[in-house]
Amino acid sequence: MRLIPLLALTLVAQDKPEKLAPYYPTPETIVERMLKLGDLKAGEKMFDLGSGDGRIVIMAAQKFKADATGVEFDDSLYKQSMDKIRSLGLSATARIIHGDLLKQDYSSADLLTVYLLPMSNDKVTPILEKQLKKGARIVAHDFEFSAWKAEKIVDIDDDGEGRAHRLYLYRR
Repeated sequence: MRLIPLLALTLVAQDKPEKLAPYYPTPETIVERMLKLGDLKAGEKMFDLGSGDGRIVIMAAQKFKADATGVEFDDSLYKQSMDKIRSLGLSATARIIHGDLLKQDYSSADLLTVYLLPMSNDKVTPILEKQLKKGARIVAHDFEFSAWKAEKIVDIDDDGEGRAHRLYLYRR
């Protein structure tokens, strides 16, 4: 009799997405530098993997006029970012997928932004290699993709908050 609840808990736990990075908000100055480095243009489709509070998606839609999508599995961060998108009237061009970033379709992406740990970048690499169209750009914050050679690396000595950053630009 007790086996069924235990089995159900095990199945639920296996279905929960793996945490690929801690939530650490990217400063607004770095968000803008990432989108500029990725040469994001109006109307392009961009995805932010592990979108947190939605700040990259919001800036991409608001300032760069892109069709912006974030992927976030944390319930609270998903709700917070969707509330902000709605309150800013950006629902037509910005959205957050509440789900596992390893199970999404990125084939329409012109630009991807990523702030994941190195081992997480390694996990997402085969998915991106399979799905991304030729010419798609990827901007990684602080942690490189070990399987790829960066087209450009930008070091930012101070983000205005006293922290250094490194951005990597890749092109498929």
